[in-house]
Amino acid sequence: MTRIVGVDTVVVNARLRNWVFVRVTTDQPGLIGWGESTLEWKTRAVVGAVDDLAPLLHGQDPHRVEHLWQLMHRGHFFRGGAVTMSAIAGIDQALWDIKAKELGVPCWQLFGGAVRSRLRMYDHLGGGDSAVVYGPAEAGRFAEAAQKSVADGFTAVKILAVPMGGALPAAADLRAAAAAMGAVRAEVGADVDIMVDLHGRTTAAGALAYGHALAEYRPYFFEEPCQPGNPGTMADLARRLPFPVATGERLIGLQEFREHLAAGACAVLQPDVCHVGGPTALRKIAALAETWQVPLAPHNPLGPVATMVNQHVGFSTPNFLIQEVMRADVPWRDDVAHGTLPITHGHVELPERPGWGIDIDEAQARRHPYVPEPALDLIRPDGSLTDW
Repeated sequence: MTRIVGVDTVVVNARLRNWVFVRVTTDQPGLIGWGESTLEWKTRAVVGAVDDLAPLLHGQDPHRVEHLWQLMHRGHFFRGGAVTMSAIAGIDQALWDIKAKELGVPCWQLFGGAVRSRLRMYDHLGGGDSAVVYGPAEAGRFAEAAQKSVADGFTAVKILAVPMGGALPAAADLRAAAAAMGAVRAEVGADVDIMVDLHGRTTAAGALAYGHALAEYRPYFFEEPCQPGNPGTMADLARRLPFPVATGERLIGLQEFREHLAAGACAVLQPDVCHVGGPTALRKIAALAETWQVPLAPHNPLGPVATMVNQHVGFSTPNFLIQEVMRADVPWRDDVAHGTLPITHGHVELPERPGWGIDIDEAQARRHPYVPEPALDLIRPDGSLTDW
């Protein structure tokens, strides 16, 4: 019987973040599984959490994925927040990879089989280049970057048009956000979907003000319009905006997702497979959302393993909507990971390789070792802190 003999991590710097890849090794020659546990600004904590979980797994049967998930989640006195659940996520992904490889099937086959033959992807401005994604919302620059995404075949793009600021936006902030959104809409036309990410940078009242300023440009959805800790507040905002609200990237446990769904706090749910505990947890969240007829657009500004995992889950999830990807965040993305799916006309086709179908080139990974994530400038002109 196959047994786990090793659990370790490979960290790859990707400028704004460090990818944390998890490798689970078995006693069968060549049979390893890969997952991803990336959690920005918590890299060393996640690596340590993986090390803490590893003794629970040594000698275990890797096929008992649900049992091992429960063991990692409940096997220590303190259950996980973002760091521990991210560590569990990478290990969980690697276990599914092992199981599918042994069976000689792609992972989506283990999740009930395909419910679609192609999967819609959406692009970030600049393909994920952090200088463009998180840079100033300048109308001309945003329009140019959006046009490039459409020229590359995407039919949906996401913009971060809202600056870091206070509880309520100034008139100049509203004008700048409207100018950026208007320029993108004018450049890409009426048929391209534009998501607006507010990054939780303002209050519900501030998000409502931005919503009124941008409504004429028809956002596909408003992502994380305010901090997600109060489902009732988010639900009230969702009822007052004339377009869908999306949230979920900073929710971790099943109960948090259930509370937001029960409150009617969002029309689109955005769990992150690297933060909620991997596909074992993500599929449960999807089932919860299905009971409220809420679709999923999984959060994923992370590395290539996370992207592939999300794609397999998306192919087998009935209430999947659209998938986020950072395709050009660093030039070495495709050097480090082999087997990623080509994006054609804004879609990927059903993968056929066993497991996740992705391999990590460890020699290339070693060329980009861990570098501490950059410090964020969160100080407002009056000396107080703002949210990134």
